[in-house]
Amino acid sequence: MRFLERFTEPLYAVFRIVFGMLFFSHGAQKIFGLGGEKAAATLPLVAGWIELVTGALIVIGLFAGVAAFIASGEMAVGYFMVHAPSGPWPVTNHGEAAVLYCFAFLYMAARGSGIWSVDALRGPRTVAVRR
Repeated sequence: MRFLERFTEPLYAVFRIVFGMLFFSHGAQKIFGLGGEKAAATLPLVAGWIELVTGALIVIGLFAGVAAFIASGEMAVGYFMVHAPSGPWPVTNHGEAAVLYCFAFLYMAARGSGIWSVDALRGPRTVAVRR
């Protein structure tokens, strides 16, 4: 649908913000019990802090590429640790959300923060290369 092409940047920003907010809410649930049960075991608590911090960074667009890369990795590990032992197909092992998050965050890692972000407000950064 080429008519949406002119909205590419704003749609990506909305995509980044919505996925970041959803991920943040998973972390808030695990850490603070918001909207569900608090996590009691160590590994889910570590996952919760990763989700809370990376979700917040993705929402505001501060180092969103790095945060999304970490979040993508967490979701890949989560899928293979929690869901894959129940079977190879996400639809039967209930791992669809983990797979969707993993690939959405991988895309964000490649794309970065985009518009409507703290990184955009900070302006372009150049890296000096020593020779």
